[in-house]
Amino acid sequence: MPQSGYVSTPTASATSPSALDRFFHITERGSTLGREVRGGFVTFFTMSYILVLNPLILSTVHEGITPLGTPAQIAAGTAFIAGIMTIIMGVVANFPIAQAAGLGINAMIAYSIVGTKGVTYADAMGLVVIEGVIILILVLTGFREAVFRAVPTQLKTAISVGIGLFIALIGLVDAKVVRSGGTPLELGLGGSLQGWPVLVFFFGLFLILILMIRKVKGAILIGIVASTILAVVIESVAHLGAFNANPDFGDINLTGWSLSVPALHGSPLATPDLGTLGKFSLLGSVDKLGAVSVFLLVFSLMLADFFDTMGTMVAIGGEAGLLDEQGNPPKTREILVVDSLAAIAGGVGGVSSNTSYIESAAGVGEGARTGFANIITGLLFLASMFLAPLVSMVPYEAATPALVVVGFLMMTQVTEIEWSAPEIAIPAFLTIVMMPFSYSITNGIGAGFVTYIVLSIARGKAKNIHPLMWLTGALFVVYFTLAPIKAIFHIG
Repeated sequence: MPQSGYVSTPTASATSPSALDRFFHITERGSTLGREVRGGFVTFFTMSYILVLNPLILSTVHEGITPLGTPAQIAAGTAFIAGIMTIIMGVVANFPIAQAAGLGINAMIAYSIVGTKGVTYADAMGLVVIEGVIILILVLTGFREAVFRAVPTQLKTAISVGIGLFIALIGLVDAKVVRSGGTPLELGLGGSLQGWPVLVFFFGLFLILILMIRKVKGAILIGIVASTILAVVIESVAHLGAFNANPDFGDINLTGWSLSVPALHGSPLATPDLGTLGKFSLLGSVDKLGAVSVFLLVFSLMLADFFDTMGTMVAIGGEAGLLDEQGNPPKTREILVVDSLAAIAGGVGGVSSNTSYIESAAGVGEGARTGFANIITGLLFLASMFLAPLVSMVPYEAATPALVVVGFLMMTQVTEIEWSAPEIAIPAFLTIVMMPFSYSITNGIGAGFVTYIVLSIARGKAKNIHPLMWLTGALFVVYFTLAPIKAIFHIG
């Protein structure tokens, strides 16, 4: 897939490359050390929300069941595991894709698994470890990579395009430019943009776009930093406070800052407490739920992890111009092995399964092309254990413009799909639209796979379907019908 035209290729250096350059192939991939550093910073800032959101989700209290630690402990564990696994991904796979606790899986743990028949957070983390081990085995046996390579190239392109639309929607929703209202989604409040935070978002968005078309280096990073400074100034004058739409949590504030208030209270330093590490029960859920229930839960966790990462690495590789003619990134197996280990590490760390983050595309948009960007992102995660108050000063409104910009860059790959061939065009279309419409990468991939198989059969081309596509299509049918299957087996 072609590399985005917004990043120019540096001229060859007259001197021989350094050992660092040779190890990460920085010059070979058309990048520079400066771009990798900037890309690492941008990826961190677009992902840093997880340091606030993961503790919020995993601190949910159920009757008789307490979280594995305080919000500060969960935040420290989240940063620690994300930092270590992101660095490992950079060193082992040399691919600019960062790791952190996956939002979909942590929500599933907190709101669907924990509390069911007495299942504790430690039991749920045991399920995550089991799921990670199974995926690791699938990688080491070559199965996961074989499934990935069995996917038609144009469907991989559609996955990348769909993720572009998805992360653009995430940016708009998180910044409250688009939110639920009289219609399923509406512009701002009642169809009108309101509040200073929205102004900060558009300031950042247009600043990044202007700097990009002017070919200014570091456009995305400059936009995030400038927007954060503007947000801090506005908050110091207007005292807007945090967004709140639930009267149970205090006064309604529909024009406040999303997730983080851009203000520093007290010292910028914090002492990390890694109290969640090792708090998992490998088989505790089996006694409480039974083998069938555990199997279905592990299956749903595994399928989400399995295909989310596949879509993410295709999207990142496509935007970075690192895919081969079949749409495969370099060191595919290494990427998948580290991603599997990240799932295990998240469970062992008591902070939920860690997975590859699509927000890494923002760093790629800034110029990252190698795993050295991961070193920067990982070190920033580790530093954030001590600088949590400073990290939490970046509101959604300052970071999410980067997602909208990168969503556009990823969308440009749509021209590579053969829209005149319905057996590939229709599955590609459903893949693209189902990701943002259902707010799930996995759902989009599943919709595309199942439709591709059905239409190939209808066109008399069943023999062209790879056997592994038949298998994954069947698994997705099960995934999409888990609710009635659970009802049949009387699983809560």
